[in-house]
Amino acid sequence: LAEQGRCCDLGALGEQGGAPHWEKSLGTYIGCFSDDGHERTLKGAVFYDLRKMTVSHCQDACAERSYVYAGLEAGAECYCGNQLPAMSVGLEECNHECKGEKGSVCGAVDRLSVYRVEELQPGSRKRRTATYRGCFRLPENITHAFPSSLIQANVTVETCSGFCSQKEFPLAILRGWECYCAYPTPQFNLLDAMDSSLCGQDPEAQRLAEYCEVYQTPVQDTRCTDRRFLPNKSKVFVALSSFPGAGNTWARHLIEHATGFYTGSYYFDGTLYNKGFKGEKDHWRSRRTICVKTHESGRREIEMFDSAILLIRNPYRSLVAEFNRKCAGHLGYAADRNWKSKEWPDFVNSYASWWSSHVLDWLKYGKRLLVVHYEELRRSLVPTLREMVAFLNVSVSEERLLCVENNKEGSFRRRGRRSHDPEPFTPEMKDLINGYIRTVDQALRDHNWTGLPREYVPR
Repeated sequence: LAEQGRCCDLGALGEQGGAPHWEKSLGTYIGCFSDDGHERTLKGAVFYDLRKMTVSHCQDACAERSYVYAGLEAGAECYCGNQLPAMSVGLEECNHECKGEKGSVCGAVDRLSVYRVEELQPGSRKRRTATYRGCFRLPENITHAFPSSLIQANVTVETCSGFCSQKEFPLAILRGWECYCAYPTPQFNLLDAMDSSLCGQDPEAQRLAEYCEVYQTPVQDTRCTDRRFLPNKSKVFVALSSFPGAGNTWARHLIEHATGFYTGSYYFDGTLYNKGFKGEKDHWRSRRTICVKTHESGRREIEMFDSAILLIRNPYRSLVAEFNRKCAGHLGYAADRNWKSKEWPDFVNSYASWWSSHVLDWLKYGKRLLVVHYEELRRSLVPTLREMVAFLNVSVSEERLLCVENNKEGSFRRRGRRSHDPEPFTPEMKDLINGYIRTVDQALRDHNWTGLPREYVPR
C-alpha cells in the first residue's frame, strides 16, 4: 500500500461481520478509475480495513454517510464521493482481490473499482442524519465564509443537509429560508455558540437576524485526512506517554490528523493497524513517525526519548476504560461477571499504583515534557491540540485544527455507556486511589505544572 493514506471515523464499521459476495451487492458497478494519492478521484470519506475489506462493507460505509459512489482500492481501502471523472480506465486494470472476500475485485494500486450506492444493505447501520451543532452569530462576510447556498421557501433541515451533502460540505447552515454550505474556518469556527432561542424566530424574522442554525451533515470534513510518514528521520525522538486507558489512541488520532503524519507505537496492535494506524507496523525507533505511543515507565525506558507529551486522565476513568479493554477489546465493555469477580479488585490493587508511578517517573526522568490532561483536551480541544502540535514542532493551519475538531471522535472510542455497577469502586478502593491522586497532584506542583483538574481530587 502507498504510504500516504486518508482515513476517518468509519473504521468502527470494520467490527461488523462478513458481507455478501460482491456480485450480489445492491450497488451498480460503474467501472475502474485512475486514482492519484495527491488528488483523489473520490474526495469524500475514507476508511481502511487491511484485513477484512469487502465490497458491501465499503458500500454500506458510504451509504451511511449519504454518498452516491463507493470506490475500493488496493484490496483494503474504501473511498466515498458524489462526483466521478468522465473517463474510466480498462476493467482489467482493477485486479486486486478484496482482503476479506475471495473472488471479489477491489481496485489495484492507484486504481478504484467504483460502485453506485443505491441503498443500505439489510441489517447494516442506518443512514446518518444531520446533527444540530448550535446557534451561532453569522460571519461578517457571508459570501466569503459560505461557498454554496440555496434560497427556497419553507426550506427544511433535511433539504439543506441533503443539498450540502451532495456538494460534499460538512456543515449545513439555516437562516430563515436561506440554506448555506460551509467548512469550519477561522471566520466561522463554531467555538462560541449563542443561546438557541436567538435562532428560534419565525423564518421572516430570522432572515433579518444575525444568527443562524448550524447542522453537521453526514459528509466528512476531508481537509485533514491525508497522512504520511515523515519525509526525513526525526532529529527529536518524542514519546506520547500515558497510563493505559488514558485516551492514548484517541490522542494519536488527533495528532495524526492535525499534523498529517503517522504516529508510532512501542507495541504492535494489529487491530489499530488494520484500521489505518499505519505507523503501528513501523519499528518504534524508526523515527519516521511524529511521536511514539508508550505506557512504559522506569528510568531506562524514559531516557530513550528526547521529549514527551505526558497524557494524564482521571484514574477512576482510566481504570474503568482499561478494564473494559482488557476484557472486551478497544470498543467493547466488560461483562457483569467481570465486574463482580475477583478480577476487578485485583486489577484495581495492581493498576492504581501504576497510574501514580507512571506520572512520577516521567516527571522525574523525562528530559522535556508537555503535560496534557485528557479532560482538558476533551473540553478545549483546539487550544490544547494547538499546544501539542507546537510542542511537536509542526506548523499547522487553523483550518486544519478546525477540521480535526470536526472529526474529533475517531474510530476507537466506545459509543454510549454500558450498564455495570454504577459505582464499581468500594470505599477501600477510593481511599487507595485518592491517596495516589494527592501524591500526583503535589508532584505536578513541585515540578512547576498546574495540579490535577479539580474533578480528580477526592470524590
